[in-house]
Amino acid sequence: MSLATPAFADRAVCIDGTLVLADLHLGRDAQSAVEFSLGERDDLRERLAALLDRFVPEEVVFAGDVLHAFSTVPDDVPDSLDALRGVVADADARLVVTPGNHDTMLDSVWGGPTETEYRLGDGTVVCHGHAAPDLDAPRYVVGHDHPKITVEGDDWPCYLHGEGVYRGADVLVLPAFTRFAGGVAVNGRYGRRTDDRSPLVDDVDRFRPVVRDEAADETRTFPPLGEFRRLL
Repeated sequence: MSLATPAFADRAVCIDGTLVLADLHLGRDAQSAVEFSLGERDDLRERLAALLDRFVPEEVVFAGDVLHAFSTVPDDVPDSLDALRGVVADADARLVVTPGNHDTMLDSVWGGPTETEYRLGDGTVVCHGHAAPDLDAPRYVVGHDHPKITVEGDDWPCYLHGEGVYRGADVLVLPAFTRFAGGVAVNGRYGRRTDDRSPLVDDVDRFRPVVRDEAADETRTFPPLGEFRRLL
């Protein structure tokens, strides 16, 4: 079976009728240092609704770190998650969650389908990416690392795509869907191996940065980082 071609938009990806986004970090707003709301719920809900309108997927996968805090659930988080679940239901899509390392309290707010590793129709496996997967797959789609790229002082959330980089399988790393969590520049600290990086990303120089220009509705794919780094 051949792998379906991914379609990129707004920090998410659609593969063969499945919309995948990672790292919502619900509750990040409540833990911010400002006294007023940053509008986390409305931002996530409106962007998710736009993606559902664009791709009309049959299912949606939240690929981990749905929650931000490890040991508490801020008061507004259940309502925020219900709002996102409602948007998916209104689009007649099925919602699945693959828990991340932040989701220690997930069962207190989510009783729907949960899979540590979720296989798509073309064989792709979706998981959060904080731990090595058990399932073999021709491609893995993960989050966890929050990649971004810094070009001439400007930060762009980016995807990372590596061909045959993990057990001979492709790996696609998604940027954080939330806009309220900082990213890690692939041409900065991310370029050095750290203990908290996904085990699926061993040699980042083999990955191609993929950047979406939403204003122009264009997806730009760059050479592998090892070839491209000197130009950044």
